[in-house]
Amino acid sequence: MSGVPYQKNLPAATACARRAEPAVSPKSLRMLCSRMLIRQLSYFVTLAKERHFARAADACCITQPTLSAAIRKLEEDLGMPLVQRGHRFVGLTTEGEKVLSWSQQILADYQSLRADLAGERQGMTGDLRIGVIPAAMPAVSFITARFCEANPAATITIRAMTSRAIAEGLDAFELDGGITYLENEPIDHVYRAPLYREQYKLAVPKSHPLAAKTEVSWLDASSEKLILLSQDMQNRRIIDRLTDTLGFAIHPTVVSNSFLAVCAHLRHGDWASIVPHSFFHAMAQPPDLVVLDLVEPVHSEMIGLVISDREPRSPMAAALLTAAMQTDIEQSFARQ
Repeated sequence: MSGVPYQKNLPAATACARRAEPAVSPKSLRMLCSRMLIRQLSYFVTLAKERHFARAADACCITQPTLSAAIRKLEEDLGMPLVQRGHRFVGLTTEGEKVLSWSQQILADYQSLRADLAGERQGMTGDLRIGVIPAAMPAVSFITARFCEANPAATITIRAMTSRAIAEGLDAFELDGGITYLENEPIDHVYRAPLYREQYKLAVPKSHPLAAKTEVSWLDASSEKLILLSQDMQNRRIIDRLTDTLGFAIHPTVVSNSFLAVCAHLRHGDWASIVPHSFFHAMAQPPDLVVLDLVEPVHSEMIGLVISDREPRSPMAAALLTAAMQTDIEQSFARQ
């Protein structure tokens, strides 16, 4: 009898009932399938980002065979190859690029749904992701302070990024919002919320010949020994565009993609720099530096918050927009 299946020793009615009973309920099966799809899409998006199976598996905290099996299952379900394979990852197929765009949107909507349901009573949880151009870094703390007051359980990740990288991050659902210029090189397909107007100053050491003045023309400033941001930064492209319209070019001695480097050179040398008026709100103005108004012309640029222009708006983006609209940044700068 040892070789006879145990079920055959059961009463016939009981055995039939066991065979007819599903392993899981239909509802549980649907939930399992949904979770599997979300997981597969997440693995696929990670692979597209890492462009390497082993790195993608590490990022997902799974083994490479598990990742590969999930991607192949997704391809089978969709009935088409998504990944070009050789001895290693080559790239995505044309269909894979389309699926990547949809996957990013589906995952973003899924996270937004979970965040919306969780945040109805207790405020937002999870991580708010903001991309900020270097010139606007002095303003971001005013907004994040307001956001944290309303959402004490949330965390915030702030990344210094170019305006172009912010646009790419929003398109890929890797950012909830960005702070950048609104009028110069505007980003498409976003909702724009003005925050404040950036004005321009010339910063010089106290020993500089111009230090006794209160203002200086753009033309005179252009002849100084300058350290400016590099041309991959929109702040610099704005300066170049303005001086070009005035009929002259500007040739800095030193360029950097960091305002910290600008500040260091101003403190230790005879350099001058064209900086936003908010520059010394993040770094207290040293007593050995003087800031002059730039005139002929007086120029300003609008800086604001950008979020994806889609409905329904993600809860994180909506909470960020609310915090931004409740913050008077111009007044905040004036009080400091």
